[in-house]
Amino acid sequence: MRLHHTLLAAALLVPGIALAALKPGTPAPAFSAPAFLAGQPFTFDLSASLKTGPVVVYFFPAAFTPGCNAEAAAFSQAIDKFKAQGVSVIGVTAGNIDRLAEFSKDTEKCAGKFPVAADPGARIAKTYDATMTLKPDLASRTSYLIGQDGRIAAEFDAMNPNQHVKQMLDAALALKGKATPAK
Repeated sequence: MRLHHTLLAAALLVPGIALAALKPGTPAPAFSAPAFLAGQPFTFDLSASLKTGPVVVYFFPAAFTPGCNAEAAAFSQAIDKFKAQGVSVIGVTAGNIDRLAEFSKDTEKCAGKFPVAADPGARIAKTYDATMTLKPDLASRTSYLIGQDGRIAAEFDAMNPNQHVKQMLDAALALKGKATPAK
């Protein structure tokens, strides 16, 4: 037990580390937010999106930063795999929100394939326990798969952007497998 507390304390001292608190089975907080898809503004509404299927909500610190660029490009490249599972994707950020329209259509980032939403003051990120410990006005890099029942089906929290797409796609495949009737 002592080692667990020591490791937890050490993790909290590392800049930018956040521990995702919303675990599978937890109701996902409903939200709506100004968003952009291929540069076009609209209002994203989670409850409405869940009516058509599960949703990956991934939080990222700021548009046009190296890690966030890489993560957006990875989601963009995998978007057809998510769609094949009936899953939609939305990125949510509190950083550089004045540039989200541009970010959403940038061919090397989102490429107009999925929306990104503005989260001024990280209001939405806070309800998902997805803010940086030392910079609570910015989202951590945390991804959630939300099932059509409005509950968290999977979560992944890591500042390294490289595994978010794989983790969420694996979770989407597992979720779809659970919904498949036994033969």
